[in-house]
Amino acid sequence: MVRFGISLYSVSRAIRGGQLTVEDAIQWIADQGAEHVEIVPAGFSLEQEPELIEVIRKKAEEAGIAISNYAVGANFITDTEEAYEEAVRKVIRHVDIAAELGVKRMRHDVASRPLDQIGIAQFERDLDRMVEACRRVADYASQYGITTSVENHGYYVQASDRVQRLVLAVDRPNFRTTLDVGNFMCADEDPVTAVQKNIGLASMVHLKDFYRRPSYRIPGEGWFQSASGNHLRGAIVGHGDIDLPEVIRVIKRSGYDGDISIEFEGLEDCLQGTKIGLANARRMWDEA
Repeated sequence: MVRFGISLYSVSRAIRGGQLTVEDAIQWIADQGAEHVEIVPAGFSLEQEPELIEVIRKKAEEAGIAISNYAVGANFITDTEEAYEEAVRKVIRHVDIAAELGVKRMRHDVASRPLDQIGIAQFERDLDRMVEACRRVADYASQYGITTSVENHGYYVQASDRVQRLVLAVDRPNFRTTLDVGNFMCADEDPVTAVQKNIGLASMVHLKDFYRRPSYRIPGEGWFQSASGNHLRGAIVGHGDIDLPEVIRVIKRSGYDGDISIEFEGLEDCLQGTKIGLANARRMWDEA
């Protein structure tokens, strides 16, 4: 059964700014009626502050909310073999943290390169190394019953076909994709089409929204560029330019029955933006 929840990333500005502690954030998320919280260490580190692992577990239990996923960064594209091995070891250490948190899903990034090096030919040259690293992490995670995943994130492994290529090449039942419906716009893909292509590979779904302006319209401060130079700005879920009602219909009709997280990264107050986004997502799901 689909559960709606909130990623800690959505309220990371409040955590970084001292408005909320991690415990406060979990309680606030529960108070909004969310059914789960996704742990994204933005503004804190479970490696450097391992005591927070038990704090998070206890607080989620006390608040009556599930911990759905643990998300960490990674880059397996390195200059040396030693750096590659350390990158793999670091993600494996995060698998242990995920197990301590009690989650059964963990997202890790896979690779990034500068924008002038993200072409498909370079991707194919890097693919074997990415596949090897993801297999090693997934195989290690299997002892805990944890499914690892790659998010369509960071330009290089962001387009739906590239995510599919990686997931199918890794060929592990516990390696899937965390499908972020908004991030496809960063690779200049239509989110509806991209979600249709990849929802069958998803272990987790992020609902995110963006405003989009074409490359020739310079909107000013607060915007960033897509891979092809279009302009994007984070929006409250349901307020932006993504056809989210249709995206949600695609997800619902696919039979997806996992967890859905709200991710907010707009300019509005993060608590208000996240709260409105969760309400909008629930309404669109009911109407789909």
